[in-house]
Amino acid sequence: MKIVIGSDHAGYEAKERLKKFLQALGQGVTDFGCHSYDAVDYPDIAQLVAESISRREFDRGVLLDGFGGAVALAANKVPGARAVCAYDVVSARFAAAHEDANILCLGGKTHGEVALQEIAKAFFSTAFEGGRHERRLAKVQSIERKYQGYSCV
Repeated sequence: MKIVIGSDHAGYEAKERLKKFLQALGQGVTDFGCHSYDAVDYPDIAQLVAESISRREFDRGVLLDGFGGAVALAANKVPGARAVCAYDVVSARFAAAHEDANILCLGGKTHGEVALQEIAKAFFSTAFEGGRHERRLAKVQSIERKYQGYSCV
């Protein structure tokens, strides 16, 4: 599996540890940054990761910030991105199996190293089940198409 990873400065340390863990599992991991503790705006990294997933350059991605929510919000603005926050192994498996999520969003400040590893391992080892979930995913994609190019601002 080809994985892309990215974080803002709040998720930097956790990203570095998680990247090494995934590589040790034999996953191909490409790092889109950030590459230091220097402040970086989360939308910039989230957009890079989400666009690469949408273009199918990678199979799945992982984004980290302080709690996971900000990067998910930004990534989901990119058509084709299905970014989800997972807080445990069960939510990670359901996100992959039922929603065909393609970007896992995690909090570097809200979870310890082992928890992040277990959540990521569950997400990346779980395939989309299809079946009844395909109908629901098609509805989500229909909503996405309907509002492409629309702005409420």
